[in-house]
Amino acid sequence: MLLHYNICDVQPYINWDYFFYAWGVHNKPEAEKQSLRREAEDMLVLHRDDYRTHAVFQLFGAYSEGEDIVVPVADVDGQRQESTRLPFLRQQQPGSDYLCMADFIRPFGTHAPSASRSSVPSTDSTIGIFATSVDHGMETDFDSDPYAKMMMQLLADRLAEATAERMHEEVRKTYWGYAPDEQLTMAELHVEKFQGIRPAVGYPSLPDTSLNFVIDKLIDIKQIGVRLTESGAMKPHASVSGFMFAHPQARYFALGKIGQDQLCDYARRRGLPVEVVRKFLFSNL
Repeated sequence: MLLHYNICDVQPYINWDYFFYAWGVHNKPEAEKQSLRREAEDMLVLHRDDYRTHAVFQLFGAYSEGEDIVVPVADVDGQRQESTRLPFLRQQQPGSDYLCMADFIRPFGTHAPSASRSSVPSTDSTIGIFATSVDHGMETDFDSDPYAKMMMQLLADRLAEATAERMHEEVRKTYWGYAPDEQLTMAELHVEKFQGIRPAVGYPSLPDTSLNFVIDKLIDIKQIGVRLTESGAMKPHASVSGFMFAHPQARYFALGKIGQDQLCDYARRRGLPVEVVRKFLFSNL
């Protein structure tokens, strides 16, 4: 599913606290922050017809096997199926809850209660995969003005995140439809009062940016103008990718440090040399 938004569509979803933090004024007086916000909003109004933001997502039936989530993907004729494995990592530091993203998907061979039969995809055997981005020009059209370039870059980052917020809301209420009656204020959205989570690649629970290659294989992020570097970083920089889980008990967590044992097991599941994976996970070793 491809979604395209005008700036005015996603601007209300911007979390300005992160904008202030990125600008370095989060500890400044409120009047100074609001003055900066007005300046940023004026820039958005000025360019509201020049740029758009974009999202691509797909919902997949899935099951878990250990720390992997397995996504069977049908061939074009609808017959043969090839399974794509999404390998995740588990907390293993003493004192942690030892969580893994795969915990939020039903294991293979188990069945949902009959009462859960519905036209709505299940919340424990479905995974959403997504990416959002902005028009490339938001990062390249202001090179002659360093201040405007910095302002637009930070706004582009916030718009990519706001697009993910808007898309996720639409997914919960309509496309996946497991929360059709959800009515949350913007403040409640920003503190994630909704059911489910939207962990992004590169964040504390998913530190391996090379997972973007697997995401690209499944949803073709080139459709929204995103390309990947050798390490799996996204271009434009103002892009977000990740997964959507709807399990009522799904929650965010920080992976923390992992040991050599898990590093080797993860490399095996990724089908990559340990030394390559070590580079992706260096800060977690």
